[in-house]
Amino acid sequence: MLFMILIGALIFANFINYTTMPADLKGFVAQFQVHPILVIVAICAIYVVLGTAMEELSMILLTVPVLFPLVVALGFDPVWFGIIVVIVVQIGLISPPVGMNIFVVKSLLRHVTIGTVFRGVTPFSVALVALLAIVVAFPQLATYLPGFMK
Repeated sequence: MLFMILIGALIFANFINYTTMPADLKGFVAQFQVHPILVIVAICAIYVVLGTAMEELSMILLTVPVLFPLVVALGFDPVWFGIIVVIVVQIGLISPPVGMNIFVVKSLLRHVTIGTVFRGVTPFSVALVALLAIVVAFPQLATYLPGFMK
């Protein structure tokens, strides 16, 4: 099943590149002249919404070929964007109403109600949102250690 997702995502990425969708998306965003941080906030919102209903690998494989060229064209660091994507995907996977990781925890703890699991994960959701805000506000924190690899 994993290889089917990977193969489908590879075909989708090639299709996206042939249709020039990333370039069209860059032109669309440039047309409105919005601040680049607002574009990142919109991308984060899209990932949270997708994360409530999709699993992480397929979500990343389907969206990164479309969004990555836009982010690079806006002048953001690709490593920073990768860290942002991972954080936002994790937020989406524990967000109600259909957070996939919540149902994994619920299946392991049969005696605990789903409401209790959602309440128990709330502090982690708040912490991840705070982490996301810090990493978006201060990109140097996310790229400090990877910067030593050059």
